[in-house]
Amino acid sequence: MKRLLVTGGAGFIGANFCHYWSATYPADRVVVLDALTYAGNLASIGELVQQQRLRFVHGDICERDRVAGLMREESIDTVVNFAAESHVDRSIEDPQSFLRTNVMGTHALLEAARSAWGPAADRGMRRFHHVSTDEVYGSLSPADPAFTESTPYAPNSPYSASKAAADHIVRAYAHTYGVPCTISNCSNNYGPYQFPEKLLPLCIVNLLEGRPLPIYGDGLQIRDWLHVGDHCRAIDLILRASPVGETWNVGGGSTEPNIRIVEAVCDLVDAAFRRRPDLRQRFPGSAPAQNRSSRSLMQHVRDRPGHDRRYAVDGSKIARLGFVAQTSPAAGFAATVHWYLENERWWRDIVSGAYRDWYARQYAAS
Repeated sequence: MKRLLVTGGAGFIGANFCHYWSATYPADRVVVLDALTYAGNLASIGELVQQQRLRFVHGDICERDRVAGLMREESIDTVVNFAAESHVDRSIEDPQSFLRTNVMGTHALLEAARSAWGPAADRGMRRFHHVSTDEVYGSLSPADPAFTESTPYAPNSPYSASKAAADHIVRAYAHTYGVPCTISNCSNNYGPYQFPEKLLPLCIVNLLEGRPLPIYGDGLQIRDWLHVGDHCRAIDLILRASPVGETWNVGGGSTEPNIRIVEAVCDLVDAAFRRRPDLRQRFPGSAPAQNRSSRSLMQHVRDRPGHDRRYAVDGSKIARLGFVAQTSPAAGFAATVHWYLENERWWRDIVSGAYRDWYARQYAAS
């Protein structure tokens, strides 16, 4: 039986991990620590809380002493750190909050683990797993090979720089203090419970609301798309099978230009409207409800400053542990569109709040 502290467990990937872990290992104890900033949503794990399948604690990872006390109280043996500010556009607007959470917050968690777990010799089967991003490696040209775990770091945004700094701090604590750490650098995640500022949920929500679909520049930026369910399985495998001190790249094995992803989502929404007449009544402002193609809402906007052109992840190392992404892009994107159609209340509550203000600032001048 494991006793996990999942930081950022009310965010997108963290919430999916909590659902995965609770279903896969129902006997384990799961404690979620989340500050519930704009992208944290207690509704994403509300069912698990109500069913007492996990304990939720409202708190900040920067509160080192409080986190250490919580770890002692719950006899935590495994920390999975999802807590992070993660949106590049917001990091350009407000880099300081990214440095606070992603750098100082990770440092505080490591200090809390050192305090709660005691000397290195006493740490036994404990594990501190830090979830990072492929963006720490920078940008690839068309001919460059995919990122490997030995690719030099070259972050290009305040977000990726803050995650790179956190990775280095984790490695330093493993080497200097013997904190039993592992790191994973994942590619672009998508799936249920994703805050609608990222590409897929932004497109789906805008399509259903009849708003423009913003395409940065020419839209030919290439990303590796990883379904969040596959990501959760990869972290599970790392926790069970990885030696301490290892770093693992986790990708979906599917690299597509952003504009092709947007087109695919448009076509999936149009197909859903053809199958289900009720959607016209639920979403009267949408293009298909007005007998137009969803692609008609695509709109090119000014490119993001310093926008990385291409990411691609070499997953051969984690494949040797037995991991392979199981969700094809076609199935994963279709399932994601279906989830947002069936969970309108979840994203309506978000769209009516902070996201609407951010959306207005981001695209009003475009």
